[in-house]
Amino acid sequence: MNLKPQTSNSKLFPDDGFSITATEQWFKVKVQLLLSYIQSFTVNVSGKADEIVFVDLFSGSGFYSVGHQKEIFQGTCLAALEADLPITKWIFCEQEADQTKALKIRVNKYYRGKNVVIFDSPLDELIDKFRSYIPPSKGGYKVAVLCLVDPFSVEVPFAAIDKLASLGFSFLMPFTFMVNDRFNHRYYLHENPEKFKRFVGAGNFERMSSVESNEQLYKRLVRLYQNSMLVMGLNSAVSVHKLESKLMNLPAYSIGFFSKQFSTRTIQEDIRVSEHLQFELF
Repeated sequence: MNLKPQTSNSKLFPDDGFSITATEQWFKVKVQLLLSYIQSFTVNVSGKADEIVFVDLFSGSGFYSVGHQKEIFQGTCLAALEADLPITKWIFCEQEADQTKALKIRVNKYYRGKNVVIFDSPLDELIDKFRSYIPPSKGGYKVAVLCLVDPFSVEVPFAAIDKLASLGFSFLMPFTFMVNDRFNHRYYLHENPEKFKRFVGAGNFERMSSVESNEQLYKRLVRLYQNSMLVMGLNSAVSVHKLESKLMNLPAYSIGFFSKQFSTRTIQEDIRVSEHLQFELF
């Protein structure tokens, strides 16, 4: 299958006076990679599902900038809207008030005709909202849900992912969070362990006790997380991408794709061919 490359995140936007999140150059490449996953998912499931729903658990304001707002570009949620994919419903989630306000304004300005719902509820309240807004697959009626989990932190408890998986969600998860001299393996495992324990699950946290470096922490986290998703019955595919960042002081970062209903390997192979990417070992 030949996928049409997505280039919508190369489109730049003027400063509209609302919240914009500053980030690093590599983030633009990450948005491009996530768009490729989203496109491949929709192409592969469009003939098998009556509805395709895209959920972004951490949408932000929709706009990001490199430098001091000299280069403003769309985050994944708006870039996916721009790509005009065969998605029937979009659900964007953002808890910070100024970010939510900016996101609503931008969706209304640029994508008024799209079926977009924006929630500002805490994560633990979203489960019930999803049950109300996303119809379940029943009989011959199939609903495919792709959930992007990209908080740039370890904020999401694994228990929440387990609950979403029980609703039939597939997951697209960049493992991106602060990993540097300050937020190092000692910080996550010894100085601030409770949040990290919720993120990886108690059992996995114990298995990380012997970690002695940031790279070891990161690699073991991704491997254990992937194993946990497999135990839950989800198919798994992880790609690895080069990284130059001061926030994540690592040579590479991983993107995980997990699904119970659909072939993760097929979707990842589509991306490998279309983007000519090298998925290198880390």
